[in-house]
Amino acid sequence: MGTSSGDSQITPEALRQLPPVNAVLEHDELAAVRQLRGRELVVRAVRAAIGEARLSLQNGQYAAVDAPSLARRAREIVLGTRPLLRPVINATGILLHTGLGRAPLAEEAVEAVAAVARGYCNLEFELEGGERGRRTSGIARLLRELTGAEAATVVNNNAGATVLALRVLAAGREVIVSRGQLVEIGGSFRLPEILEVSGARLREVGTTNKTRLSDYERAIGPETAAILRVHHSNFRIVGFTEEAPLDGLAQLAHDRGLAMIDDIGSGALAPGQPPGVGDEPLVSEGITAGADLVLFSGDKLLGGPQCGILVGTAVVIGRIEADPLMRALRVGKMTLAALETTLGLIRDGANDAGGVPLWNMLSIPLPQLEARARRLVDVLRDELGLNASIVTSESFIGGGSVPVQPIPTVAVSVGPPFPTAPDSEGAWARALRIGDPPVVPRVQRGTVLFDLRTVAEREETSLLDAIRRTCHDRKPESSAKDTKTARAK
Repeated sequence: MGTSSGDSQITPEALRQLPPVNAVLEHDELAAVRQLRGRELVVRAVRAAIGEARLSLQNGQYAAVDAPSLARRAREIVLGTRPLLRPVINATGILLHTGLGRAPLAEEAVEAVAAVARGYCNLEFELEGGERGRRTSGIARLLRELTGAEAATVVNNNAGATVLALRVLAAGREVIVSRGQLVEIGGSFRLPEILEVSGARLREVGTTNKTRLSDYERAIGPETAAILRVHHSNFRIVGFTEEAPLDGLAQLAHDRGLAMIDDIGSGALAPGQPPGVGDEPLVSEGITAGADLVLFSGDKLLGGPQCGILVGTAVVIGRIEADPLMRALRVGKMTLAALETTLGLIRDGANDAGGVPLWNMLSIPLPQLEARARRLVDVLRDELGLNASIVTSESFIGGGSVPVQPIPTVAVSVGPPFPTAPDSEGAWARALRIGDPPVVPRVQRGTVLFDLRTVAEREETSLLDAIRRTCHDRKPESSAKDTKTARAK
């Protein structure tokens, strides 16, 4: 990121901008903590905050050197208030960014989580009869209604759902899987390893690009317990390819007394749910084709909380819920509250306004994004003097879903000069990431991009404030007037 050159050319000037201890100490941000914790403790926190900034600058990295930012950091040190898990503005254009928590929840779902988190709830209690109830009974009704399955249950993620299903249906026996579907799902977790953990034995068939129904049929033997189809959701094989149809696999499995498991991963419920996603297997298709069990994630295309959802026949779901591992993988009241609310919004068709955020982001028209980008560019240019412009770009769903289907989008591009020392796109992106609130943009070909498809309208003011704070340390010669003059030339 240009660290060495930044040390020799930029750092001395930036170090001189560090304010004295008293200038930070007397800032209004620290008035309350001075009274609460005493002057001596706050002085030590101020010195620590200035020391952190000095060290970053000496390492050629961006640091805020204005008194208000340093006072806020000193306050955090005194109170220990900066949480490790913090809200972030996602300006990457990756809708299901795994590192940023995947799907944002609907406001209704957030309220439902808060309601059950504040106190007690009827998690496993039948209010009418006054007896113990079943934890997932309400969710199961909604899932049956939305998917057409006989039964359903929920665990804490889809990898857990896969382990549980294979353990119950195939422990100690063989599971047939196409070689083209032996996927790595992220974080170095690979399907063969998941099978091994479950106690099932892998039987590979076919080739990477072609696996026919006859390949499965020849592989069935006395030790076979199930056929597993896995959707390769985070990559695509194109060209000379062939896959056995799901209905044919289900028929073969049933004819030979085997279980048919369909792990679709990303979890598109039905056509148009969510909108604009055309190349994903559907939960409803798996049920209609005759799969005994369909597995998918709650925090991908469904747009809900992290969980693994299992829908299928009543017999299979019953066996899964009776397994001791089910207790280890079960979800808590907050996950159930968020999932129930999300499913309710989908059932009621409330995905146009105030509904599932992921589905709304997928549906934002380009003219609306362009209008928002124009407002942001005007402020960045006229108020802050940044070299900002509107560009067309591409968003992606992410999260291992629809990898080859980009979404046309509109982004705000900011090019050099950047308002940080050293003057580089990487340094400014870091400054934005460590700000308050953190902003995660996309760095691309010497520019910093803000894709507004993943920035909620309610976050625009916070985004601008975060950008403004990084501009406090601009070199005097890089004023708004100078930048606009350079643009005109």
